[in-house]
Amino acid sequence: MNDSENTLIDHLDALRWTLIRCVAVTAILYPVGYLISPHLINLLVQWCFPESVGKLHYFAPMEVFWVQLKLALLLALALAYPWNALQLWRFLLPALYDGERRAFGWWIIFSSVLFFGGVAFCTGVILPMLMNSSGGFATPELQPILGLANFLNLAGWLMLAFGVMFQAPIVVLLAVRFGVISTESLKKKRPYIMTALLILAAILTPPDVISQIMLAVPTWLLFELGLLLAKRIEKQTQEEIIL
Repeated sequence: MNDSENTLIDHLDALRWTLIRCVAVTAILYPVGYLISPHLINLLVQWCFPESVGKLHYFAPMEVFWVQLKLALLLALALAYPWNALQLWRFLLPALYDGERRAFGWWIIFSSVLFFGGVAFCTGVILPMLMNSSGGFATPELQPILGLANFLNLAGWLMLAFGVMFQAPIVVLLAVRFGVISTESLKKKRPYIMTALLILAAILTPPDVISQIMLAVPTWLLFELGLLLAKRIEKQTQEEIIL
């Protein structure tokens, strides 16, 4: 074998061990996630459900068990995230220059904060608002009976949607940093970007105006934050070129 083939094999072996360590730690934390999942379900119900909505119900003998297994996996991934991010960082570190290492490290931190911030915003604000809105349709003749699996599927999808949409500053910074688009072009395209955000919010959220607006507005504000940061990076890059 030549040197390039040996290097490729070494990289693949390093990647294999990185993935094995990530999967192993996630598997170790899975029982912890399973033990936490019933308490998390109870907390979500107490936090999100008004009296008009009532309690959650399950409609199959093993529904709660399967829901707890799925939730345990999500909790294990969340608990293992710092470790898994560190393993990814160590794998990529030798291939990065000093400036790229600092940029990638900040990208992991910034992206993680935005994602979990989106999840927290969804849990703390959107889900209670959505369930209160749902409870408003109840009458003495019309009472809601909500299923555990359906509620957690909705909650999980909304949390993922908010976590992903809150990455807007990262998308803007990367697009400007790698020369895909300039900040001036982004400013001129604001109306189109706002329309695209509203469309994405309509796709990712339930068919109600409140949750769509509550997703689109913070995402728009984060887009503006990314634009301000990108403008500073663009200015610094131009100054370095002049010097």
